[in-house]
Amino acid sequence: MAPQLLIVLVFFFWPAITALRQSLYVQDAFGLGETFAGLANFTRVLASQSYHEALFNTAIFSVSVALGAMGIALLLATMADRVLRASRVYRTLLIWPYAVAPAAAGVLWMFMFDPTLGVLSRALAALGVHWDFRLNGHQAMALVIIAAIWQQMSYNFVFFLAGLQGIPASLLEAAAIDGAGPWRRFWTITFPLISPTSFFLLVMNTIYAFFDTFGTIDTTTSGGPGGATRTLVYKLYQDGIVGLDLGGSAAQSVLLMLMVGLLTLVQFRYVERRVQYH
Repeated sequence: MAPQLLIVLVFFFWPAITALRQSLYVQDAFGLGETFAGLANFTRVLASQSYHEALFNTAIFSVSVALGAMGIALLLATMADRVLRASRVYRTLLIWPYAVAPAAAGVLWMFMFDPTLGVLSRALAALGVHWDFRLNGHQAMALVIIAAIWQQMSYNFVFFLAGLQGIPASLLEAAAIDGAGPWRRFWTITFPLISPTSFFLLVMNTIYAFFDTFGTIDTTTSGGPGGATRTLVYKLYQDGIVGLDLGGSAAQSVLLMLMVGLLTLVQFRYVERRVQYH
């Protein structure tokens, strides 16, 4: 286990400890010196209006992406599980989007929703909807949510499909003989049996929405317009890499780490109670 532990130490614990130390200092942008500031960086960040806006954007974005990606993936997995002919073809096509990098997924959807050249924006214009995500903050948020859901739902699809295929057919057949309809069979038998998979994907999708969507946002909206799509992880990048506020960005990274850890703890503490392990 030593090689794996070394990788975890170098790429996870070391950066986390370094960020925690940097959050307590005010550093020169060129790395020529630093001054101990205590909790001043945290106080300044928490009092910032832009940080509050980024926190709100992150909440809307993460909830929409996690629930949207899981809901669509579960629907597709349920439909694919019933397909008999060319089932491998359907499953392969549904898995492919996960192989696309988040930045590439963002570029793809940006071109499709481009106000002048996009296929989907023209379709919306034909329906009387004026689409311009570069000027409309709500449309920009919808764009990054759609791109993130499209890229992540394939990951969820693989796990949901595996969970559905692990349910004994005899249980569903017995319920059908007893007169239970498809909807009732799903909520009383299928969904409880895949609840461990659903809980695992809820945790993973939350982490994905918080951290792994940076490339999607950067290539589509760059946090705009007017900060409408600036999430916590993107604000951290803008303040630290672009603005060279190393102490403030380190404080934001520590707060984000604590926030995700607390959210994960809440999920394990309360949501896991509804999970049925068999």
